[in-house]
Amino acid sequence: MNKKPLILVVEDDPSSLMLATVALEAGGFAVDGAGSAEHARQVIAKRKPALILMDIGLPGMDGLDFTRELKSKARTAAIPIVALTANNMPLYQRAAMVAGCQGFIAKPVSPAVLTEEVRAYLSGSRR
Repeated sequence: MNKKPLILVVEDDPSSLMLATVALEAGGFAVDGAGSAEHARQVIAKRKPALILMDIGLPGMDGLDFTRELKSKARTAAIPIVALTANNMPLYQRAAMVAGCQGFIAKPVSPAVLTEEVRAYLSGSRR
């Protein structure tokens, strides 16, 4: 049986989370969603994702701080994290990379582009 790669979408906006989930599932991925860093920690404790799509503007701990936390722990340091955010200014892109994100996808993003970007990051053809 070919197991689908698990993508964790950390996104506090329910409609954005639903759009990403539908797109990624249609693209052949398994998807878990979390609306906060705390919820994402619970998900990761149960199932280790192949990749995390991280919103920067989260309630409580923001996505950049959560990325730094995940990159500092042996169990989660190797999980690729890609920022998925509407904050599409160079300042935010640099901050995401400094925090440990492997890449940056600006919202809004089409379902096809999102799926292709995730495939590219998983395959290593993207940084």
